[in-house]
Amino acid sequence: MKKLIWLLFLSLNVAGCLYATPSTQIWNPSTDIQGLKSWHLGIDDYFSVSKNNDVTKRYQTPTDVNLTYGLLKNLEVGIDVLQPKEDPLQFNAKYGLPESDKMPAVAVGVMNVGTKTDSTNYDISYVVLAKTVKPLPRVSVGYYVGNSKLLVDENGKAANTGLILSLDKQLSDKWWAAVDYASGQSLYGETSLGFSYAFAPNTSIIFAYVMYNNTNAAINQNDQFTTQLDINF
Repeated sequence: MKKLIWLLFLSLNVAGCLYATPSTQIWNPSTDIQGLKSWHLGIDDYFSVSKNNDVTKRYQTPTDVNLTYGLLKNLEVGIDVLQPKEDPLQFNAKYGLPESDKMPAVAVGVMNVGTKTDSTNYDISYVVLAKTVKPLPRVSVGYYVGNSKLLVDENGKAANTGLILSLDKQLSDKWWAAVDYASGQSLYGETSLGFSYAFAPNTSIIFAYVMYNNTNAAINQNDQFTTQLDINF
């Protein structure tokens, strides 16, 4: 796996129903913002990869159908519907400024804002900076903080803050690759790596592998594959 991460570097949104579905890399929020008065439809699917013959460790999380809208210049808002799930709605919003020759892109936002207190209201706030120095990948660095009652480790201790790190690069007009990392021992902490292929200028699909920082049985986090269909219109 380390070799695969290294190869992606050179070539250059979980258990518990937690997703990052503002404009993202693979998992982490990016500094990209949905265009003014444009829509983005995403369909994200995560399923586990069992490392042994114990079928109880194989599971699929609810499918996330998400819609993002460019409400104002540099401001996007979104809604996620996760099914099957008792409380399926989550919301997100993000404001960002684009990268310039001298300044990095910057974005601040909230995500995973649920409707049921201490059940789906992960309420993650974040700030991310990103800069591209060609021909290297774009580098993103950020920080997040969320609900301390939900983002916990296997002992129930708050693990609701952490770093956000990403590398991503557009390899051609159809191919893109990225490596994501979020620190922390809650169900949000992970490393993901993958690529996307664009079938059309407005339609692409991501294939990625997700490795969680904390694989303790109390967290019940196993490696997952994710497929993410993205359509802009």
